[in-house]
Formats: sequence, C-alpha cells, structure tokens
Amino acid sequence: MPFTETAPANGANIPLLGLGTWDVRGDVCRRIVEQALRLGYRHVDTAQAYENEREVGEGIRKSGVPRDQIHVTTKVWYSNLAPADVLRTTRESLVRLKLDYVDLLLIHWPNTSVPLDQTIAAICKAKRDGMTKHVGISNFTAALVDQAVQYSTEPIATNQIEMHPYLDQTKVIAACKANGIAVTAYSPIARGKAGGDPVLSKIGRAHRKSEAQVCLRYLVQQGIVVIPRTSKVERLSENSEIFDFALTAAEMAEIHGLARPDGRLVSPSWAPEWDA
Repeated sequence: MPFTETAPANGANIPLLGLGTWDVRGDVCRRIVEQALRLGYRHVDTAQAYENEREVGEGIRKSGVPRDQIHVTTKVWYSNLAPADVLRTTRESLVRLKLDYVDLLLIHWPNTSVPLDQTIAAICKAKRDGMTKHVGISNFTAALVDQAVQYSTEPIATNQIEMHPYLDQTKVIAACKANGIAVTAYSPIARGKAGGDPVLSKIGRAHRKSEAQVCLRYLVQQGIVVIPRTSKVERLSENSEIFDFALTAAEMAEIHGLARPDGRLVSPSWAPEWDA
C-alpha cells in the first residue's frame, strides 16, 4: 500500500513520509529510490548539491510507479541563487532527472550576497514556466520565512529544516504555521544519534518500536513531513512503519524535553543566524 498520508502545504499535499537521498550516489541511489517506490514511498527528496539527480530519476523510472503518483523535490544550491542561475540550473536539474517538472523546488540555503526578493522572484518564475508545481524554502529562520512570504507571488509550500528531538525549532515552526507553510524535517533521526537514547528506547519498548521509529512518529504526529535518509533497503521498511501506532501526550512531552542548546548538527559557514 502506498504511503499517501499528506501534510497540507498551501495547496501542495506533500506525503508525510519521504526518502532523503543526501550523500547517496551511484547504483546505491538508483536501487534505494526504486525499492522505496516499490515498497510504497511516494515522496523522493534530492538536490543539485547531492550530485545524484540523474540516479534519482533512473530509480523513479525503474520503479514502474506512474510519474503523477510521485512527489519529487529538488533544491537550488546556495551559489546558484542569482535569478538567471536559478532558472538555468533548474532546467539542468530537470535534464538530469529526465523529468518535465518537479513537484517542489526549494531554495536550499539563503544567501545574503543575493537579494532574497530576486531569488524568490526567480523560483516563482520557474513555477509559472512549468518547471515546478510548487515552490518552497529550506534552512530559513523565522524572520526569513516572513520575508520570503512577503516577497513571493506564489504560495510557499514548505520550509525544510533540521528537525529531531534534540533540536527545539518551536520559533520557526510557529512562523511556518502562521503562514500555512508545512515543515519538512531533514535529519529526523539526528543522523543516527537517536539510537540507544534511553528515553526513546523506553518509549519504543512500550510500542514495540525502535528509537528511530519513535523519532519519526514524534514528528509526523505533529504534521511534520519526514525525509529520513538511508542507503540500506532493510531500513526502508523500518522507517515506513510509523503509521500504526500513536504516542501519548506524556510521551510527546518527554521527547520534546530532549532538546538541548547544542542539539543542532548542521550549521555550515554560510548558515543564517539561527533562531534562539
């Protein structure tokens, strides 16, 4: 059965469970995308910077799943945010994917050297030109979310951010919700750091689930889209088995309490000044 439960996102119904493909390349990438779609995934996330769009496209075609049943996201890289570069590199992404369009085109990281209004205008033009069905942002703070909404002539579907139990993203989530923008969580299992966590282990035992499944359930139960990355076929099934149980309010609060000041895992030199 396809995993089709979605998060409303300003008109873009994004499947709550997706496959992240960061750092997965070559035959492994082709195989994992194909197998995920055969298993029932209907959401695949890639990016120009991942250097695997070609393999993602091949995996989509080999799966045999009709294109119109698959939500494909790609992202314009940080150094390609000048308007002409946005449009040029988006066309190149479509050539690599061998797709006529993507379902969602994101600004991968904000770049202070390029005026945000110009970049937003360019991704909106990409939508009007038929290269993408929807537009969105990634790694935007609460203040940047508000600016993006102000500049955009198209509805912003999602803000893709680092999100897991060890990082409190309350402020930016509130900004997204206020504007009807869905939140998509990357690194939802904290890049494996959730494994062996005593709180997550205890809660997992109560539901006969793994720590990773508890992490993912914690997020989707809030209506947050998750895109766990894996290169192992056996993990695909584990990551998908999150819709047959529910966490209690007390368990949700306990997991929320795991957040800590040093919980952020992804903060490159070009990152914005994060929300406190």
